[in-house]
Formats: sequence, structure tokens, C-alpha cells
Amino acid sequence: MTTKRCYSIVYKGSMKTLSLSLLLGILLSPAALALSTDSEQPVYIDSDSQHLDMKSNKVTFIGDVKMRQGSINVEGDKVIVFRNPEDGSIKEIEAYGELAKFSQLTDDGKTIRGHAEELYYNMAEDQLTMVKQAMLAQDDSTISGQRIKYHITTEKMIAESGEGSRVSTVLQPQPKQPKEKK
Repeated sequence: MTTKRCYSIVYKGSMKTLSLSLLLGILLSPAALALSTDSEQPVYIDSDSQHLDMKSNKVTFIGDVKMRQGSINVEGDKVIVFRNPEDGSIKEIEAYGELAKFSQLTDDGKTIRGHAEELYYNMAEDQLTMVKQAMLAQDDSTISGQRIKYHITTEKMIAESGEGSRVSTVLQPQPKQPKEKK
């Protein structure tokens, strides 16, 4: 296993930004809110090693990390979990890897999935930020770019490309509804 950089980077260079709130409405169905019971579920984490810092309420998991809370799944070479010191709830999750992965079931039964070299999931703000080789998908529709910010509850997203690259979107047609006979 190769070790990847495990620090945050500052995203530099001229960026082309594409606000995709309207497009997201097409990509993700209107009722595609994250499964509302996820935050009430226990958290399960498997890894090769674990490092706990009780003073900072930070736990670092290294080596083929697989994390699950309800329908939320996070996988990476390294996952860092920051907990709220007052109630022990998870505040933020960071995942790093060749391609760290994220998936979550929505209340309407669809799965949102994504990957990137760096994932930052702020549970309090319900925002997922994916950096480097970022991809977000539902069904067969996908959006790829160097950086994707997705607010899960409001279903708003911004995808950005890096210098010399572009945001790429693939929208699959919705199945046609059968016409009612009169």
C-alpha cells in the first residue's frame, strides 16, 4: 500500500466554476434527501490501525478503512473522525486515498455515491466536499471535476474544474411514464 499525503491542500490556480443547482435538480430527483435516520445510528469502523487523541476528540484510522453509519459509507486509506466533546457525536469526517469513496441512501431509496482523493464531510452543515478527481453520481448520471461541494439536505452543488480541465456532466434520460388511456 502506498502512503498518500495526509494533509489539507490549498486549491490554487485559476478556476472555472459552474454552479449546478438547476442541473442538480435534474441529476438528483427532487425527493433525494439523505436518509433521515442516519445520524441516529451507531458508527462501525474497520481499519488496520487506530490512533486516538482524547484531548482533541480526534480518531485517525489507517489502512483499508471502512466506515458505516446507517446508510452512510466511507472508505479510504486514511479516515479521520472529529467528535463533538460535549455529546460525542461526529462533527466531521475526512477521508484520503487513491480514491476515497462515499455513498449514502436517500429517503426515496436511491443511492448517492462519489469518490475523490480527498473527502470532507461536515455532518453539522450536511456538506460533502470532494477534492481531486472528484465524481458525484446518482443512478447513471454523473458530474466530475477537480472539486465538488454538495450540500446534501438542500441538494445544491458547485463543481469546479482546475486549470486546463473542465467539469464533465453525463445526464441519463428519465424513463418515460406510460400514457394514460382515456
